[in-house]
Amino acid sequence: MTSNGTVRAWHDDEGWGIIDSPDTPGGCWTHFSSILSDGYLTLTGTDQVTFEFEQASQDGYAYRTTAIWTGPERPKPPTPGEPSAAFTSTLRLDFD
Repeated sequence: MTSNGTVRAWHDDEGWGIIDSPDTPGGCWTHFSSILSDGYLTLTGTDQVTFEFEQASQDGYAYRTTAIWTGPERPKPPTPGEPSAAFTSTLRLDFD
């Protein structure tokens, strides 16, 4: 199910938070792995978000997100093995 809501709280150091929405009474638990975005996956309190959720018993909440995004349209999820903007790594070897 899809809904619109507001981030009530976000624990950046632990990577989870709560979203308030009329469709999820009591709040909807969310984890950074549900965020559909490039780069560092985080939210801030009072962010307006769109999210997909399911009923579940998660840390005392009756709902949890399966996908969450901040823009008007649902971004496509990253393809496994596809380069990410979240990090880059390089290695250079010079031989004499």
